[in-house]
Order: sequence, then C-alpha cells, then structure tokens
Amino acid sequence: MGAPSISVVIPAYNEGQRLPRFVASLTHVALGQPTPRVEFLVVDDGSAPEHATLQRASVEQAQARLSAAGSHHRFTYVAAPRNGGKGSAIRLGWRHASTDSTWLAFLDADGAISADELFRLARLSDAPEAQAVDVLAGSRILMAGRRVVRNLGRHLQGRIFATLTDMNFGLHFYDTQCGVKLIRARVLHPLLDVLREERWLLDVELLALLKRQGARCLEVPIDWEDFGGSKVIPGLDAARMFWGLLKLRRRLDHLTLPAPGSREPLPASLPPTDTR
Repeated sequence: MGAPSISVVIPAYNEGQRLPRFVASLTHVALGQPTPRVEFLVVDDGSAPEHATLQRASVEQAQARLSAAGSHHRFTYVAAPRNGGKGSAIRLGWRHASTDSTWLAFLDADGAISADELFRLARLSDAPEAQAVDVLAGSRILMAGRRVVRNLGRHLQGRIFATLTDMNFGLHFYDTQCGVKLIRARVLHPLLDVLREERWLLDVELLALLKRQGARCLEVPIDWEDFGGSKVIPGLDAARMFWGLLKLRRRLDHLTLPAPGSREPLPASLPPTDTR
C-alpha cells in the first residue's frame, strides 16, 4: 500500500487579513513534513475583490515556495462563481481534488486549528491505529495534554447544539462542528452527489450520512484557539441552525443513499482517541 495523500479544502470568504498568515504557517510546517503528501485547495467563496486578491496572492506565494523547495505538497486556488456558504465551498473544493487522494478533508481558514495540529492529524491518517477508521474528526474537548481557548458563550451554545444534534441524529459526537475533518475518499465519493447543505450544517449532514453508510468515525482531541472575527452571529445563527436541524432530519428521513464504498475489515477494537 502506497503512502496516503490528503486533499484539504480551506473555504475562504473575505479572509484577506487572516488567510495569508495561515497559509504561510501551513507552508512552513509542510516544508518540514514531507509525508503524507497534502494538497491544499483554497476555495474563494465569492469574496470581495480586495479580499480575493490577497487570498489568491497568498496561495500563489505558498505554491512558489513549495515548488522552489521541490516539495510534493501543493496549493491550488479555486474561485467559486458566487458566495454559496461554507458547505458549498467545501463541496466545490472536493470536486477539484486530485482523483488519487486517499483522504478528502476540510479545514477552517481562521487559523483556530494550527498548521501543526493539521499535520498531526495528517500523520495519524497513516498510523496503524487509524487503518480501520473512515473519519478522523477534530474535537474541541479539553483533556490532558490539549489546549482549548474558547469564549464561554460560544462554548455553551455549542454544547446545546451538540445535544440537539444527538437527539435528532444519534451521532454520539462530542463536537460535530469542529473545523477539521478527514474522510476516506472511497467512502466519501459515493456521497458527493447527495450532499446538499450549503452552510454550517454540512458537518452534521456529512456525519449523519456516513453513519448510515456504516462509516467508522474517530474523534481526535485537538488544540484550538478562538482568535475572534468569527462570522457566526450569536443568537441568529443559533436559531437558524436549530431550525436547520429539523429540516435536515426531515430531508434525510426520505433520502435513498447510494451503495457505500468498500472498506478494510474492522479490527477487534478501535484505537484510543488521543494520539500525539
């Protein structure tokens, strides 16, 4: 079996101030970690021209650095025709991903999940304990050895949302909305034509469909820091998401899924959740 490759979509909407710093950090860490091979697809989700210019320039500069160093990693810029939301941008990026990628992933553009943490998950994707896992999902759960810096109000809102999500879908996830997930390409590909959520509920839709397909998921505690500047509107977006959960459940209840992708045999026990 060859070394895995990962296509990571970074949806970006008016991130001209934060994204260049994050792309530079990802490039710096990538140059020091040649494997697994990572393809970053920055999807501009209809940003304003002044932001789009800065975002595109940061990607071009990153690719130039990688090319000059002879790195197998790469950056690609994809421009959406209009603003469609986080979910729409992620799905567009996956459509542009390399066809030979072992994993398809997404990562928030705000830098709350550091480049080091992303590459820790990337290394875990090739570790023996992850061979029988179909989904590696970051989780903002505070435990020994991990650092989570988060506004109390957003934390409480997140816990309420997680409870309602579990009541509707029975996912048994601590944190469905953490902004980094890796999914085996062979498991995700059959679902690409089924996914419909354009904004914040793509995470829930994706996990619910993967569960119905029998996918094996592993939450991995990660370091996470809220740097501010979130596009989430307290109260309003919470109400939208709660209402969206009900609509999503009704839609999925009437959805016929395609045949699941092939998987490796399941071992006697799943791996522990925290691998450093």
